[in-house]
Amino acid sequence: MNLPRRLGWIPGGIALALLLWFTFSTYGANRPIGASTGIAYMGAWIFGLTDTEYFKHIKNSGSWEVFFLIGVLIGGFLTSVFITKTFKFRILPPLWKKHKNSSPVSRLFWSFVGGFLVVFGARLAGGCTSGHFLSGASQTAVSGLIFGGVAIIVLLLTGRLFYKNL
Repeated sequence: MNLPRRLGWIPGGIALALLLWFTFSTYGANRPIGASTGIAYMGAWIFGLTDTEYFKHIKNSGSWEVFFLIGVLIGGFLTSVFITKTFKFRILPPLWKKHKNSSPVSRLFWSFVGGFLVVFGARLAGGCTSGHFLSGASQTAVSGLIFGGVAIIVLLLTGRLFYKNL
């Protein structure tokens, strides 16, 4: 099996620590890490709902999170191209073909459904997993640590259910 080149956990941990320090510091954004408010912010902006009370409530964190999401996309792209050298645009990943089906429509449908449920659940809970887990756990908040543990367990169980033959 030919595995892609990976970064070790130490450089990743250092990079995450620096990111968290920057986002929490007064020199940086002075905001916690999160993503789902950025989605709500973009939706309100696209559909002309910027004069609502909710938009006024999320304006500061939402605008920050839009740039955070853009940075995540750019960082993931650059890492896959230059570091792991695994970038390949594909609608049907090999695992999907092997364990599900070869239909691009099915893949896109389930990707949309999964993404919608994740964002809907995040907004329903008033925040997202990245915000609660990364920001909360990095500040050693008990709720963030408990949530992170439960999220990882649910992730593993869901993966096992979805990819039964893996």
